[in-house]
Amino acid sequence: MAEAVIFDAVRTPRGRGKAGGALRTVSPTELAALPLRALRERNNLNTELVDDVVLGCVEPVKDQSADIARTAVLFADYAETVSGVQINRFCASGLEAVNMVAAKVMSGQAPLGIGGGIESMSRTPMGSSGMPPGTDPELAMPLHFIPQGISADLIATRAGYSRRELDEFALTSQKRAANAWKSGYFKNSVIGVKDENGLVILDHDENMRPETTIEGLGELKPSFETLGAMAGFDSVAIQRYPEVEAVKHFHHAGNSSAIVDGAAAVLIGTMEIGKQAGLKPRARIRAFANIGSEPTIMLTGPVAATRKALKNAGMSVKDIDLWEINEAFASVVRFIMDSLELDHDKVNVNGGAIALGHPLGATGAMLVGTMLDELERRNLGTGVVTMCIGSGMGVSTVIERIGN
Repeated sequence: MAEAVIFDAVRTPRGRGKAGGALRTVSPTELAALPLRALRERNNLNTELVDDVVLGCVEPVKDQSADIARTAVLFADYAETVSGVQINRFCASGLEAVNMVAAKVMSGQAPLGIGGGIESMSRTPMGSSGMPPGTDPELAMPLHFIPQGISADLIATRAGYSRRELDEFALTSQKRAANAWKSGYFKNSVIGVKDENGLVILDHDENMRPETTIEGLGELKPSFETLGAMAGFDSVAIQRYPEVEAVKHFHHAGNSSAIVDGAAAVLIGTMEIGKQAGLKPRARIRAFANIGSEPTIMLTGPVAATRKALKNAGMSVKDIDLWEINEAFASVVRFIMDSLELDHDKVNVNGGAIALGHPLGATGAMLVGTMLDELERRNLGTGVVTMCIGSGMGVSTVIERIGN
């Protein structure tokens, strides 16, 4: 089986996913095309060598529809022979896209490909494509459906996390992200977004709030308390987990992932195609894994997915130097860290989605680039990227740096 090698990874800045966000004026196709162009220009890439482009996109409707991956390939002036496909594994779509390209490379079917993602949440809001498990009683009742935020609160309740602990985790994310930008840790991978006149629209992650304090976080109202009580979702959660007397609602806008726009792309291929194209190998993908998990609590899947991926790689938790765990909600990362017995000093060392934002279809690919840059900066060898997923799933990817 061929080895899947990462040659490069780039991303746009994350813009606030609101009407006034800096990237609101950029079409999703243009946003998706930006990292593709950057990969070509940074690597002097002959795009005729690229077999396929796989992009995650969670809301493939409106101006994100019509197979945005293929549209972006053409808009980025790649060779017409390059195909493109949009995929959706909810929040882990960008990481799944990377894994799919790696699988094509490993199987020998595609020597060179690009995995990434796009989400313009300011233009195509979350839920635009519909959510039958949450709106169709015939599905919602037997599946014990509850919104993700209440699942996160359920995790916190069952694990015994306090509101203060979750807010402290969120504050750490903000501090680490601010330090990373101040120290230039993201400069190798983030490409500025410019308008048609060449003027910079955005060159940094717009959502960060370095002025955040623990006192300020403590003043924010829980986001899901009313929904849990008025819509009956708390009762549904307790029906599935009867040992819980009451769901404690601790998550709010400050300790949950932020809504943002963004895109990312990762160039993956064989060593042989790399030599042919003059590409420098930076890391190899050792293994990856997907799992399904209990769909009511839904966000605990990364624990089993990580154990499965490490087993596939012939490795253990102790073999991993750094971890990127998507910060969907503070309780999720806390739960994964506790379950796998991880040191917080090795987890999300440059902050995460609470501070930087979570552009649904793109985040996983962004985390791969963040991991790669940080392994190189610290001269370390191995990393795991893992993500929780709606409806109860998990995805994990094991990366090993080349030349460490």
